[in-house]
Amino acid sequence: MLRRFRNLARIGPVKVGTAHDNRGRTKHTAACTAPRCGFSAEYDTRSAAELAARTHRCPAR
Repeated sequence: MLRRFRNLARIGPVKVGTAHDNRGRTKHTAACTAPRCGFSAEYDTRSAAELAARTHRCPAR
């Protein structure tokens, strides 16, 4: 199922977005947009996703 992200924010090279998973629960995703990085993670709270974005040290940079 394709997710529709809303409330997108960019923190450095990381984008944070909010979407609903397959069961209808709200999830927050942090994903690095740098080439060859591969970092992405899903969290239950927006603050956790933003913290991960702020503390991410991209190995590709």
